[in-house]
Amino acid sequence: MTFKTSLLIVSSLCVLAACGPASTGPVTVSASEATTATAVSVQSEPELGHSAEVFFNTTSYGMGASSGYAFSSETGEILISSDETGVINAYALDPESGDKRALTASDTNATYALSWFPEDDRILVTADGGGDELNHIYVREADGALRDLTPGENVKASFMGWSADGSQIWISTNERDPAAFDLYAYDAETYERSLVFENAEALAMSAISPDGRWLALDRPRTSADSDILLADLTSDEAPVLITEHEGNIAYGAYDFTADSSALVYATNEYGEWNQAWTYDLTTGERAPLIEADWDVMYVGYSPSGQYRVSAVNNDGFTDVTVLDTATGETVSLPDSVPAGDLAGVRFNEDETQMAFGVTSSVAPNNIHWVDLQTGTHRQLTEALNPELKPEDLVEAEVVRFDSFDGVTVPGIMYRPHNASADTPVPALVWVHGGPGGQSRAGYSAAIQHLVNNGYAVYAANNRGSSGYGKTFFHMDDRRHGEEDLQDIVAAGDYLRSLDWVRDDAVGVIGGSYGGYITAAALTFHPEAFDVGINIFGVTNWVRTLESIPPWWESFREALYDEMGDPATDAERHRAISPLFHADQIVKPMLVIQGANDPRVLQVESDELVAAARENGAIVEYVLFPDEGHGFRRRENRITASDAYLSFLDEYLAGETPEGDSQ
Repeated sequence: MTFKTSLLIVSSLCVLAACGPASTGPVTVSASEATTATAVSVQSEPELGHSAEVFFNTTSYGMGASSGYAFSSETGEILISSDETGVINAYALDPESGDKRALTASDTNATYALSWFPEDDRILVTADGGGDELNHIYVREADGALRDLTPGENVKASFMGWSADGSQIWISTNERDPAAFDLYAYDAETYERSLVFENAEALAMSAISPDGRWLALDRPRTSADSDILLADLTSDEAPVLITEHEGNIAYGAYDFTADSSALVYATNEYGEWNQAWTYDLTTGERAPLIEADWDVMYVGYSPSGQYRVSAVNNDGFTDVTVLDTATGETVSLPDSVPAGDLAGVRFNEDETQMAFGVTSSVAPNNIHWVDLQTGTHRQLTEALNPELKPEDLVEAEVVRFDSFDGVTVPGIMYRPHNASADTPVPALVWVHGGPGGQSRAGYSAAIQHLVNNGYAVYAANNRGSSGYGKTFFHMDDRRHGEEDLQDIVAAGDYLRSLDWVRDDAVGVIGGSYGGYITAAALTFHPEAFDVGINIFGVTNWVRTLESIPPWWESFREALYDEMGDPATDAERHRAISPLFHADQIVKPMLVIQGANDPRVLQVESDELVAAARENGAIVEYVLFPDEGHGFRRRENRITASDAYLSFLDEYLAGETPEGDSQ
């Protein structure tokens, strides 16, 4: 579960083009263009009924950290992460041949690539302990051995980047105080370290200037109000507030310019959307940089600053722009780059080469390489399982409906190929995590598996979702389980109004906060849906808000402003928690849980399952002993998706049987 903070910009996974889709051509490709281009390629009849294994044998590819070195200085290989063995590991990808070289070989914990060392073949990677989110930072030495740079029990660490000369690695850890992350500089040769910044106020570290002088810190005050502070790492002075203001305005740091002259930051001061502005570090002057009719998601730079990469959240799609800062022109990519969304732009050190991913709702992310001088382009990976054809998949479509009170709710629709008025299909309302997340139009093996097996999926972005302006974003503040839940119920009614959907077979499914909404729908609107699938969802807000991980301290105040303080709002939390009202659950429910989940503890699901079964409800329960908040292992993703389909085939597509709990 990820709780929204005061920024409407981007999740912690999205930094410097580290995620998000966008473009081809000269340079941004809109969602409609990508959809049209893909649709033209459909030629043969789709094959339906594929197994979960077929969908999840599609390979996931991802780039290393945006603050690291993506290209090896020795070999020119690109550092990526891939789950081709079933477990995520780090690989070196040859841009000439597309050959991959395994750099780590974990068969248990997901191990993510971060960065090459600037002058040799060593790399940095990160891994946690089976989904417990206590990530450590490791060096993979030239001989393949892994060395833990951040040892210790209950330590969580993050890679923050490199010094400009590559002699130091910046890493944050919470070893001094579980609630606060301090910044350390590690010698790249000896691994000796020194404390650079002691984070006495437990602020959220956002970015370090390339020259190593400035550290940008975010301070979320409420879900609508936040600040940026700057710490001068060459002095002992306390961080300085640079966003003094009145009223509710959200500020957050994106990145520093490559020459360390300015901070680029987000603000929604001037309307509904986040704009990108600059703050001159010498004069303190501010100036607009990027304005759009949607939220600016991120802004970052190539090593010298020749190229600026930015993204805009365009109605669930991501429009990426690569700008040549010297000419002011957008970069034109070769026509051979397929239509779709760019997902992670990285440059080599001299900025003559660029690597990026391209994905869409019908194409998983593939890594591409372009020589910026010659225009040579190569697709280096093929993620889609050869047993699948693009025409077996369905395009995502943005669809809106008017909710119970007239508020327009957007969402992403996946309509099965065989759905028609003559052959209506069962359907699911898919609820995203958060609160404050957003369902977006991208490739999802889990959704495509369900749709290929005859289930329509509508991923509704209920009020409180990000990406649709700050007014919509704050409509559910301290009202969770109320109007946002009613939006999901209304989404079910909307599906029933479609002539190609069976009005007697509409269910609800969601993970994390979406799992909570699923359980809440079954509890507080017991006749609204025919089944529900709760994937590691909160069921007891009293316990959850009292047991949040200590490393969330930097936005505890904003979280409590969003959800309510357990010290004063426990009565309301109890009132909206499905666990305490489980006797109202009458429809079949599937519960999925990871034993190592630090956000939604296993006891949450254990107790809900027991309580619902005690009252005669049909409940199936799948517990993964080696997962946390989500699925890191392919075999577990397959098991979970098989469980979804089996459950739906029995209790939604067919007649719901009567009987005791299972």
